[in-house]
Amino acid sequence: MRSLTCIVCPIGCSLDVEEDANSDENMSVTGNRCPRGEVYAREEIRAPKRVVTATCRIEGEVGSASSVRRVPVKTASPCPRERIPALLHDIYKIRLALPVRAGDVIIADWKGENIDVVATRTFG
Repeated sequence: MRSLTCIVCPIGCSLDVEEDANSDENMSVTGNRCPRGEVYAREEIRAPKRVVTATCRIEGEVGSASSVRRVPVKTASPCPRERIPALLHDIYKIRLALPVRAGDVIIADWKGENIDVVATRTFG
């Protein structure tokens, strides 16, 4: 049996998952107060995903030493957990030219995974 805390909503239900290694149908989830908790537990056990946050470097000189030199970004949809290191590698290689607006797509459809990386703050 595995214990999880559901992160779908602020309630944070304590979930207990009893799993059969051979079948999703034989997985039992208890402790959830709504159907979303069961869906979350099944996905977390079989194929965990995360929204990824990072920063991208700003290209060139940005002004004084105290000015911001990085733009915060995040994925618009969750990324499979095992792919996060490769995604971060690609994000950290990017050099952005100003201006950047919150919501601008920095990487579209990353490696065909249907994951966009977007800026979360406006600069320039």
